[in-house]
Amino acid sequence: MISLFRKIRQKLLIENKMGSYLKYAIGEIFLVVIGILIALQINNWNDSRKQRFLEKEFIAGVKNDLIQDKAYIQEIIEIAEKKAKAYSIVEANLFEIYESDRATLDSLLIIYFTSQRTFYPMFGTFQSAVSGNELSKFRDKKFTSSVTKLYQSTYARMLDNSKAADERWVFMIKKYSEFRRTQHLRDMTSEELTEFLNESNFHMLGLNYYVNILKTTLVDIDEILKTP
Repeated sequence: MISLFRKIRQKLLIENKMGSYLKYAIGEIFLVVIGILIALQINNWNDSRKQRFLEKEFIAGVKNDLIQDKAYIQEIIEIAEKKAKAYSIVEANLFEIYESDRATLDSLLIIYFTSQRTFYPMFGTFQSAVSGNELSKFRDKKFTSSVTKLYQSTYARMLDNSKAADERWVFMIKKYSEFRRTQHLRDMTSEELTEFLNESNFHMLGLNYYVNILKTTLVDIDEILKTP
């Protein structure tokens, strides 16, 4: 095609047909411009199609991560609520049960001293999109805004509170490691029992607050998962 244009141009110049040559030159420039515009349009279309594919992959990946997060959060809440239920009985009746039914007290404390879980979210899909500077290019702004708030605000606050709950828990299992080993509460004075109540109460306050944050997070996750 290019060689054909060149031959036509040379023929017009040889025949000294300047007017025809100018018309031809303008036409050739026009065709070149049209070709460039078509190429740009095709390139834009390919970029748009690629971006839509990446966005679908992002949404699917985030939802898959959140489904796993949700299951883990529910497991943590279930364990914490069993612990809280056992502790509430101990808190209300410690001195009485200690004197009359040590076996029941041990059973309740075994539940209370069950290992405490901490939530760590699945960041993979979100972090990959952030690192690739893709979020701002996605068309579903409502979805990306909700996901960004979840990961950068809600999850961040949750992780901060989990550290506080973990620190209180580590203190308890270190101080009362003998019970966790023997699963039997040693003989304790009234003052020691009171001290245990104060320390375990401080721990449970932090744990219950953490659980409430987890429950609120579940609501946020469910809203995102409802997105078509």
